[in-house]
Amino acid sequence: MKIHPSSKVRAFSLQLVLIVPFVLQVFAIVGLVGYLSFKNGEKAVNDLADQLMERTSGEVNQHLDAYLSIPHKVIQLNADAIRMGLLNVRDRLKVGKYFWHEMQAYDLTFISLNLATGEGTGAGRYDGKTVTIDDNAIKTPSLPKNTKTYLTDNDGNPTKVMTTSTWDTVNELAYTEPVKAGKPVWVRIYTYYDPAYPPYIVASAGRPIYDASKKLIGVVGAEIHLLKLSEFLQKLNVSRLGQVFIMERDGMLVANSAQEKPFTVVNNEIKRLKAIDSLNPAVQNIAKQLQQRIPNFQSITNTQKLKVNVQGENFYVHIVPWQDQYGLDWLVVVGIPEKTYMAQIHANTQISMLLCFGALIVATTIGIFTSRWIAYPILRLNQTTQAIAFGDLQQTLEEGNIDELNTLAHSFNHMAGQLRESFIALENSNAELEARVEQRTVELKTALSELQRTQAQVVQSEKMSSLGQLVAGIAHEINNPVNFIHGNITHLDEYTQNLLQMIYLYQERYSSHDPEIQALAEEIDLEFLIEDLQKILPSMKMGTERIRNIVRSLRNFSRMDEAEFKTVDIHEGIESTLLILQHRLKDKPDRPAIEVIKDYSNLPQVECYPGQLNQVLMNILVNAMDALDEADIKRTSQQIQENPSQITIRTSVVDSQSIEIAIADNAEGMPESVQSRIFDPFFTTKPVGKGTGMGMAISYQIITEKHGGKLLCFSSLGEGTNFIIQVPIRQQAPERVLKV
Repeated sequence: MKIHPSSKVRAFSLQLVLIVPFVLQVFAIVGLVGYLSFKNGEKAVNDLADQLMERTSGEVNQHLDAYLSIPHKVIQLNADAIRMGLLNVRDRLKVGKYFWHEMQAYDLTFISLNLATGEGTGAGRYDGKTVTIDDNAIKTPSLPKNTKTYLTDNDGNPTKVMTTSTWDTVNELAYTEPVKAGKPVWVRIYTYYDPAYPPYIVASAGRPIYDASKKLIGVVGAEIHLLKLSEFLQKLNVSRLGQVFIMERDGMLVANSAQEKPFTVVNNEIKRLKAIDSLNPAVQNIAKQLQQRIPNFQSITNTQKLKVNVQGENFYVHIVPWQDQYGLDWLVVVGIPEKTYMAQIHANTQISMLLCFGALIVATTIGIFTSRWIAYPILRLNQTTQAIAFGDLQQTLEEGNIDELNTLAHSFNHMAGQLRESFIALENSNAELEARVEQRTVELKTALSELQRTQAQVVQSEKMSSLGQLVAGIAHEINNPVNFIHGNITHLDEYTQNLLQMIYLYQERYSSHDPEIQALAEEIDLEFLIEDLQKILPSMKMGTERIRNIVRSLRNFSRMDEAEFKTVDIHEGIESTLLILQHRLKDKPDRPAIEVIKDYSNLPQVECYPGQLNQVLMNILVNAMDALDEADIKRTSQQIQENPSQITIRTSVVDSQSIEIAIADNAEGMPESVQSRIFDPFFTTKPVGKGTGMGMAISYQIITEKHGGKLLCFSSLGEGTNFIIQVPIRQQAPERVLKV
């Protein structure tokens, strides 16, 4: 159709032009079919995965029930044989030979008899193949290596001594735990490493045996190597990328289906691994996901079904608890990747998408002819809108052949004209306002930063100066008279002994002839006076020594003479701080004493500002005591007695460069909102007048800026708070450490 510019263009209704909804209908129908197909396939996969994991966990539980019952059956047989007199416990080599034959019949690692006398015997398969016999004599100073390990012939007769070693029978877990329980039990999993043999990590079953008069004879035991459980798990028919592992309630690995072992050997010592530290990435990541979902594994009482994401891949996971009557309480975890079953589902989804794409092409081809009527005006409107958005306010729209779009063009042109006028006025006003706001903001930020820094430094300086001067002054004033008294007590003791010798000599020669002296001696109870006098002087000396120790602790805490870095004993600073706060730890009428648990490692001397480090320790300990006092107010006496207030102080060496001090309490803990601001200046949760909000901020500055260390806080509601202090053993760049 030819269009004349001067004639009126015929416009069509937009409703007539846009009668193409079939394009959307086709796409929606195909998409819905594909979605329903995908969801049905996903449900089928979930059902199949549940069945496979239930079957796998069932096989594992059946194997554990059967295999772990063998050690207790064997020790039951051996205990019965001893009680009936079939085995003479005094004939150790014969008993060892009997155990040797049992080892041929059962897939065990070690069978033993440990007598209450310290003697014992056993048969073991230490290398996994050869069965040897152990004979344990009583350990004495003349016989330190009391254990002999014999090679045997094909009938179990000892042939020659292979090795000798030291074994303290009555102090080993395999003996002490069954005796303590008084019944058949599983001993805690323990390890032993000898470079000549494979790593030895076993679960040991033990049963105490008694004679007719209920007198303890000894303990019979049987052990299984945990790698045998891993070998069984590796043989399970799980998917190629699936994982099965067994762990204790505390997260420690017992066995796994991966090639990596559930332990490592470091410096000739076997170190068990937690599941979250497994050398297998899949097991490690599944365990971490489980710990995030279920923080307390003790709460798992029935089968848990989860779906977790491990390194971008979905896994179906079943957690099944397994227990036996002898004390084992494990969790069996089965994890299978979703992609094992989803390949066909994804293929069907791709076919559905191709069909949808084909239908969309057909619908688009049909709609192209109608879209030309409306595409150009809409495209022009879009281009004009973008140009205005980028600042070109001179744009206008021309009329087209669609009536509704013509009306829109008139409205748009009118709006653009008004926008041009408003924008010019707003731009002028905004430029002036931004300049003023920016200038004022810079001034306020500078003033606020300077005020906070100055106030923090003033508070810290005044606090440490006042406390140090007070403590040092008191220590000095007390120390002089105490040293005088302590030094004279020695001379007083010497003079007293001389006078007593004089009295004894006088009594021998003259007292029997003078009734007046005898009467005076009875009146003053001379014998008691002499005896008590000899006790009073050591007591006085002990008291002055205690006062001197307190004065020394006060001086160690204040460290007024140590403004520079100095190498000190960290434990000495902790003890000095605890002594200063002793009045807060003692019991009070409204609550019992706060218990302090110390777990000190062997720390090297640390280079630090001793006074400032003591200040950090005091801030953290005072906060812990305040939190415990606040928690005790809300608890009854019975609750406090059942769960007493405790502060745990642990020290350890992190590596060759730094040490760590951990201070934890069992108060109510902090919410996330408080924990995230704990080191902010002037932030406090204490009532007005009881806290400035600067203690933890200054502590953070001392540790991070002054010592180049770390100060971390971990807390959960209902579980208490744990502060971690990490400081370098040696300061690497002291020139960059600013003095207070």
